[in-house]
Amino acid sequence: MTASETPTTAEELRGVGLRVTAARVALLETVRDGDHLGVEALASGVRDRVGHISLQAVYEALHALTAAGLVRRIELAGSPARFEGRVGDNHHHLVCRNCGAVKDVDCVVGHPPCLDPVDEAGYLIDEAEVTFWGLCPECRPAST
Repeated sequence: MTASETPTTAEELRGVGLRVTAARVALLETVRDGDHLGVEALASGVRDRVGHISLQAVYEALHALTAAGLVRRIELAGSPARFEGRVGDNHHHLVCRNCGAVKDVDCVVGHPPCLDPVDEAGYLIDEAEVTFWGLCPECRPAST
């Protein structure tokens, strides 16, 4: 593979030491094609691609993909976990309080971790998670 070629999903899985299965390929592609999807929506997307897959198999594959750094799990207050394919850049999220829509927003300032706490308490900080809450354009009242 030359530097200009993009690795296939199977090559990415092999590259992080994961066994390549049709379900893992379909799941990773579904995560990347989706928009901050939950497990049920991901399972449905995988089933559309490869047929039957159990919810337990989806959970196990998501765990493996997340641990390998190919998928990011986001946990928003009051919502089940969602998953996204944008990894490694310490971006943040905008969340609509009304409909639950989630959008990515680039790092607040500078390079990761983007924010510096007043007291690091001896921790070596490498990431900051920020969630901005409000109303999306579709849910905002027309007068605002």
